[in-house]
Amino acid sequence: MNVFGVGLPEMAVIAVIALVVFGPRKLPELGRTLGRTLRSFQSASQEFEQEFRKAIDTPPEAVAGGDTPPSLPASHDTPDAPGGAG
Repeated sequence: MNVFGVGLPEMAVIAVIALVVFGPRKLPELGRTLGRTLRSFQSASQEFEQEFRKAIDTPPEAVAGGDTPPSLPASHDTPDAPGGAG
């Protein structure tokens, strides 16, 4: 068993240290809190993945409403245009 690069002996040592530090009454509460946090992180990650896949699968025409963004006028492209930086 190998979770995040931590084997069974290391997990046992971590559990014993947590039991000593937090005590037997606080440890189940911490476990529940950690479980809820991981569950919410997992659901948020799945939502993000679904939105990302939907955005990738959607053609650009549907996202932009079929219109392409307007291009800048030629006067902004040249530095020597009137009112330009040149």
